[in-house]
Amino acid sequence: MLLRGVNLGPRNRVGMTELRAQLHADGFEQVSTYLQSGNVLLTNDASPTELAAQFRGLLRERFKLDVEVVVRTRDELAEVVARDPLGEVARDPKRYQVSFLERALDEEMLNRIAALAAGSERLVAVGRELYAWHPHGVARSKLWAALADRRLGVTATARNWSTVGKLLTLAENPS
Repeated sequence: MLLRGVNLGPRNRVGMTELRAQLHADGFEQVSTYLQSGNVLLTNDASPTELAAQFRGLLRERFKLDVEVVVRTRDELAEVVARDPLGEVARDPKRYQVSFLERALDEEMLNRIAALAAGSERLVAVGRELYAWHPHGVARSKLWAALADRRLGVTATARNWSTVGKLLTLAENPS
């Protein structure tokens, strides 16, 4: 599960240790987290849609947080990594982002966002993922600003390529 906008600045703060403990108490199995930015791995039989709704409810009830949740299975995450459509050009994994979407963008919105890629920036859309290469960083990137904007019209949260790879490793080797 990927949480949008937690532990960034003073809003939406949740300790990963506390979150893991609460998830264990609520019956989730093989719970682990990665970094403080809302990366949660666990074992559950619910569908991704059901799990996202259940987890949002838990965050609201137990932590008083109203944050978006995007779920990918281990197999879906493996497909994201295997695709790697920008691997030929994306040389710095910290500047290579994957935006995980609740659903695919409509063509009009995708075209509008793609038009914001400046210089050597690249954007590739594959289903519910947007792969973006920001060779000069995200700080001044209009493309990145659009991808991170809630006006995208779909729940989305991004992770850099290093984090995506680490999440797959953790999902394949649960503790």
